[in-house]
Amino acid sequence: MANATIEVLSTQAPQQACRELATQFESATGHKVEADFTGTLNVRKRLAAGEAVDLIIMAASAIDEQIKLGTVVAGSRVDLAKSGVGVAVRKGAPRPDIGSVEGFRKALLAAKSIGYSTGPSGDYMSGLFERLRVAREIEGKLKRTPSGVFVGTLIESGEAEIGFQQTSELVHFRGIDYVGPLPDALQHMTVFSAGIHVGAKHADAARALVRFLTAPAAAPVIRKHGLEPA
Repeated sequence: MANATIEVLSTQAPQQACRELATQFESATGHKVEADFTGTLNVRKRLAAGEAVDLIIMAASAIDEQIKLGTVVAGSRVDLAKSGVGVAVRKGAPRPDIGSVEGFRKALLAAKSIGYSTGPSGDYMSGLFERLRVAREIEGKLKRTPSGVFVGTLIESGEAEIGFQQTSELVHFRGIDYVGPLPDALQHMTVFSAGIHVGAKHADAARALVRFLTAPAAAPVIRKHGLEPA
């Protein structure tokens, strides 16, 4: 297989792990990886507009959606990693007690402002607010980021006192303190998967990259960046 430049369009949750592993892949194979990481809504818009890449990385359900739309090759979905939802506050701020469902609920009600995303974690949190019966009480405090903007940006600037996003998108963000995951009883794991675009120019090289990302040797890097191997 001749050396290729593999074009990847991905959501942001696996960004740090993918970048580190892509560098290793380039050294091992001679291929190059050009990856663009952005929000889920942005990825959907770009694909709908006809942008063609070699590999797409999104939540598993979104990859399945793209297969139905005819954008991703049927049978090409491979699960890469999974992430839970995490909680963060501004650097140095008091850390709320989120060790129990009741403690978490109180933290929501006590917060002056709450940040969450337009991606899978934000969709989950919207439903969780309803289930905890706090949606009406906190409605005026909610701040949802535009697609592609990290919740950490709101927390760091002080626009959000507390924020929620995939753990992997919070643990490396400067200017905030990662408090921890949602309580076990409330936690939701999102699986992130890869799929080959129907217009891929370098499908074989993209499949080689997917094999590299899912190899046992990749697991420590995936865990280091707040994810778990799928």
